[in-house]
Amino acid sequence: MAQQSTKRPLKIIAGADSFGCNLKDVLVSQLRALNIQVEDLGTDKYYSVGEEIGRRVSQAADDPTVETRGLVACGTGVGVAIFANKFPGVYAATCLNPDEARNARSINNCNVLAVSGMNTTSEVASDVLKSFLETPFKSPCPASGSNPWPDEIDQFLENSVNEMNKIGTPKPVESSSDCHLCSLVKSREFNAVDIMPGGSISIVRESPTSAFVRFTAGSVEPAHHHTFGHDLVVLKGSKRVWNLSKGEKYDLGIGDYLFTPAGDVHRVKYVEDTEFFIKWEGQWDLFLDEDHAAANAAIDKEKEN
Repeated sequence: MAQQSTKRPLKIIAGADSFGCNLKDVLVSQLRALNIQVEDLGTDKYYSVGEEIGRRVSQAADDPTVETRGLVACGTGVGVAIFANKFPGVYAATCLNPDEARNARSINNCNVLAVSGMNTTSEVASDVLKSFLETPFKSPCPASGSNPWPDEIDQFLENSVNEMNKIGTPKPVESSSDCHLCSLVKSREFNAVDIMPGGSISIVRESPTSAFVRFTAGSVEPAHHHTFGHDLVVLKGSKRVWNLSKGEKYDLGIGDYLFTPAGDVHRVKYVEDTEFFIKWEGQWDLFLDEDHAAANAAIDKEKEN
């Protein structure tokens, strides 16, 4: 049986397209003659074969009971390798001669061998497969002059495995609750809104007006309307909005969006300390349709009901 790079039993998953299937069948027979477990997926489109074998090798990478490698073949050996390599921990290499296979195993820890059904004879491919099976990672190879790697290169190759394994895996999201708008608001100066106790505003642009707005928990905006419609996005906290013109009610939290058309009369109650970004379709203005006493009375009446 061919020498393996670990003590785990070796399994090969094989597949090819119509240009590589004959060569793949020859190599599968060679593997089975060596008593190596083979799962032959047969023939399909080159990109489907590469994808499927790449996925399976990637998924089996951490299996402590078996070492899983791949064997793929197409006309050139390039297409199947491209799609196998789209998965983390897969290092597919197209090898046209035994030296390339030895280099790929020694330097790149190649675990998927790609061969060319159009350019490689079965005899040469057999030697390529033998080199793929028998060459351990970091071993002497043609690229090292068939000598052991110098200590510094040996260490580089050893460290490369962990770094290569990270390629293609999702990167962790930095632990920050700040969105881009939230970051912008941090350094801005806010001015109190006199007719809306508990509220403050930082104007970003005058016309059309956009601004960051803050209200403390428990604050109420009495029923009012604007000449222009406005969009808002809640950045922090929560609030309830009554659109009195439409007879609708909205409970808004972080990330929620609301558009209020021009002239619609609306009342607001802030459940928590709240920040939001707001943009009017024109110049900011505000017309009160009730006072604070009437607004609080209406909200209290709703609670009773």
